[in-house]
Amino acid sequence: MSILMQLTLASILMTICLVVHVAVLSGSVQLLRRNRHRLETMASAYRNVWLIGVSLFAVVIATTIGVWLWAICVIGVGALGTFEDALYFALATYTTLGYGDILLTPAFRIFGAFASVAGLLAFGLSTAFLVGIFTRLLPRELTAP
Repeated sequence: MSILMQLTLASILMTICLVVHVAVLSGSVQLLRRNRHRLETMASAYRNVWLIGVSLFAVVIATTIGVWLWAICVIGVGALGTFEDALYFALATYTTLGYGDILLTPAFRIFGAFASVAGLLAFGLSTAFLVGIFTRLLPRELTAP
């Protein structure tokens, strides 16, 4: 696969992953907003568990979708032979862990490296999202009587 094709496909896939990531995180905020009245009637500890649980679940779902999309595309372009290898490669690369025990051939290296860029950006979004949730949640809890 040419460098231009790798750059193009990887950029499109990275954009799709990040849009999905933002959509899932935004959806969790909408879920929390729709249930605001229920949350206000809950005891503080239960409310915190619910808020943190929904937020973390959204991050896990968004990350899982991103990894699966990369794995499907790695198989789709013919970079790896089995779905298990593609899923393992995508997971290790998207999380920027990069064990290096499964490598793509030079014809797909740039394409594969973009998975780590997508994961890095997604984890940055997730971190900002969780910090925002905790920033709004903790001051209220620490100052409550």
